[in-house]
Amino acid sequence: MTAVPTDGELDWVLVLAPFRKDADYIAAFLQEQKIDVMAAKPDADLGEHLAMSPGMIVISHEALSSSVVTRIAVHLAAQPDWSEVPIIVLLERAAPVARIRSQLQTSWPGARILFYTRPITPLELVNGIQSNLLVRLRQREVRDSIEREKELRLELNHRVKNILASVQSIFQMTKRGAATVEDLASDFSGRLQALSKVHAAVFEAGGDEVWLSAVVELTVSPYNGDGVTRIDVTGADIVVSRDAGTTIALCIHELITNAIKYGALSRPEGHVEISWTVDPREFYLSWTEVGGPAVREPTRQGYGTRYVRSALGSLFGTVPEIVFAPDGFRCSVRGPVERISPN
Repeated sequence: MTAVPTDGELDWVLVLAPFRKDADYIAAFLQEQKIDVMAAKPDADLGEHLAMSPGMIVISHEALSSSVVTRIAVHLAAQPDWSEVPIIVLLERAAPVARIRSQLQTSWPGARILFYTRPITPLELVNGIQSNLLVRLRQREVRDSIEREKELRLELNHRVKNILASVQSIFQMTKRGAATVEDLASDFSGRLQALSKVHAAVFEAGGDEVWLSAVVELTVSPYNGDGVTRIDVTGADIVVSRDAGTTIALCIHELITNAIKYGALSRPEGHVEISWTVDPREFYLSWTEVGGPAVREPTRQGYGTRYVRSALGSLFGTVPEIVFAPDGFRCSVRGPVERISPN
């Protein structure tokens, strides 16, 4: 009798019992308990069944030929470190248990071998199998935990490297544009705070994606307060990748810094409008300054302009449009939605 294992929470059982109807009998009452089981002929299809990775093996005394013991030994030796396949051996009452135990422990070193003497009640065998399948389930949970830990370590290492690279880049570009040590310290500190806020937003989101409105709100909130809104934000809320959220937030921070120094936010009546729109295929982001001093195009590009042009261009695959209009500085960019969407 052969039953096809399902994708249940517990592993399935391979039964090797060639004599009489033992295999059919064992399989039948295991299936009554909702335990997935397959019965194999030891000499014919054992290799095929072992290749399907049973979670547990039940083998009768009659099936313990030298070839079967060897093939199971090879299967056990190939198991990963976390895996310890339980094996229940059904012995006749008159069988030399001590000798068989010694032989099997030599052939299957480190295996989890349990011996039952026949006749055995179905309830006793089912209880033993269920208990060991639960042990097997715990083994898989440990395996999954180890894999998650490895992934987390790799991700942490990747994130730390990216953060350090960002900090180094910010420092080098800030240093080139700083006139005094005080300017360097102030500008560098502000940019690190912006980077910190973005990573805080991503951390609170719990993964590699974040709501764009949350990132933008964290970036602009220090400049809106006391009942006065200096920076208006409008746009449909969408989920973006961590990298996209970080880039957009840092670019907004640079634009805010420039607006405070030279643009609309340098005057009490000035304000900024940030907006974005999304259609099924394209994302459009714009920054518009209103009410500031008359704008003149600078003779050289500062850090903020260079960073915004480079970062947004890399993110969206298109060069942003930067306009030094007399009535207010403007910056806009558009690109495929897929470039900012989480993978």
